[in-house]
Amino acid sequence: MKIVVIGGTGLIGSKLVALLRKRGQEVLAASPNSGVNTLTGEGVAAALAGAQVVVDVANSPSFEDNAVMNFFQTAGRNLLAAEVTAGVRHHVALSVVGADRLPDSGYLRAKVAQEKLIKESGVPYTILRSTQFFEFGGRIADEASDGTNVRVPGAALIQPILSDDVVAALADITLAPPVNGMVEVGGPERFKFAEFITRALQGQKDKRNVVGDVHARYFGTELTEESLIPGGGARIGQTRYDAWLTRT
Repeated sequence: MKIVVIGGTGLIGSKLVALLRKRGQEVLAASPNSGVNTLTGEGVAAALAGAQVVVDVANSPSFEDNAVMNFFQTAGRNLLAAEVTAGVRHHVALSVVGADRLPDSGYLRAKVAQEKLIKESGVPYTILRSTQFFEFGGRIADEASDGTNVRVPGAALIQPILSDDVVAALADITLAPPVNGMVEVGGPERFKFAEFITRALQGQKDKRNVVGDVHARYFGTELTEESLIPGGGARIGQTRYDAWLTRT
């Protein structure tokens, strides 16, 4: 079976390509660097020739509201139209837990728009919505920092997950029949947002002070307690946060 991974050289894509190849699959890692650009359409038709499954884990290079919406809508239309022409039998996409609960976020509005295109394309699909990755705790802190304090949503819970566990879920979904719906995945533990960021900084021996603030924004929006929490039927990753921190 030929599988094309769009965004196949990024954090998730490169790991997914390696895992699928380990499982004996023919996998093409597609990205602008390899001549496949879903935003312009360049190389997409050739890459999809003979493919049964396409996995889209590409992300926008800009998170500015208009740019990110343009990326996911334009790239999504180009890719899905090419899949219809190529006769692709399963479209798999990575999205975000809680995206539809946070319409004030430009990035998450764009992810919901991407999901809508997938649902309406006519291509059988599975959308995997994931919680935040362990690896991005430090980046979140940097974006919320004034240099001394890191101000994060005070009431929110977060259920972060190791990227390897997301990749394992994606691989299983890729090799299974399409569900024509959503699947959620999250980590095995829930934390207050401030605790997650505090642990991330402690793991880097970073002395910045973490402050919980109910009005602090995440991806441009305020959060409620359960905005980022998956539902009861979610797949749960196996790696605990402290276990990951001790080996990084």
